[in-house]
Amino acid sequence: MNAGTSTDARGETGSGALTAEDLGREQLYAVLARLWYDAPDRGLLEALARSEGLFGDAPGSALVESWRELARAAAVADPVAVKTEYDDAFVGVGRAPITLYCSTYLTPSGRERIVAALRDELRDLGLARTGPSHEPEDHLAVLCEVMRHLVAAGSDEAALSAQKRFFLRYIHPAYIQLTEEIRNAAAGQFYSEVARVMKAFFDVESESFQMV
Repeated sequence: MNAGTSTDARGETGSGALTAEDLGREQLYAVLARLWYDAPDRGLLEALARSEGLFGDAPGSALVESWRELARAAAVADPVAVKTEYDDAFVGVGRAPITLYCSTYLTPSGRERIVAALRDELRDLGLARTGPSHEPEDHLAVLCEVMRHLVAAGSDEAALSAQKRFFLRYIHPAYIQLTEEIRNAAAGQFYSEVARVMKAFFDVESESFQMV
C-alpha cells in the first residue's frame, strides 16, 4: 500500500471506475495515511501548499476551511521542525504523549483482542503486512490506508457496506477523542491542522455512512 504503512493489497481493483467523490475520498485517505505514518518531507509540504483550493470554496464547509488552513500551514512549515513535532508528540522517549493506536480509545483493556480481530479481518480482506514496518495494525496510518483500499474497491452496495463496517468498528469510536488530544497538545502547530482536516473528513464520512 501507499505511505509506507504495514499492509498491502492483493488483487486491488484500482480507482478507474470510481466516482469523482470516491476518488477524492481515496486520495484523502492516502494523504492522511502518509501524514500519520511519519512527518512530511519538503516535497509533500510543497505539494500540500499548492493544493489550497483542492476542495473548492464552499462557504461554511469544515472540510474546505480545514484543508485551506492545512495548505497554508504547509506553505510556511519547516520540515525539520515538523519532524521534531511529530516525534515529540507521537513517538517520544518511552511512552509517547499521544498514541496513534486507535484500539487504545476503544477499550480501557483488552487491546490485544481488538488487534488480533483486526489482523484476522485484514487477512480476510486480502491484506497482508509488507516491508520493514512493524507497526501494529491498529495504527491510525494503517487504518486510513485500509480505508483507502476499501474505497478503491468500488462504489457498489457491497463495497460501501465493507467501508461502513470497518470505519464504524475501528475509526469512528476513536477519532473524536484522538483529534481533541492532538489539537490540545499541538495548538498552533502543523499537526493541529492535520487533525482538524481529519475530523472534518471523518465527520462527513460518519454522516454519509449513517445513510448507507
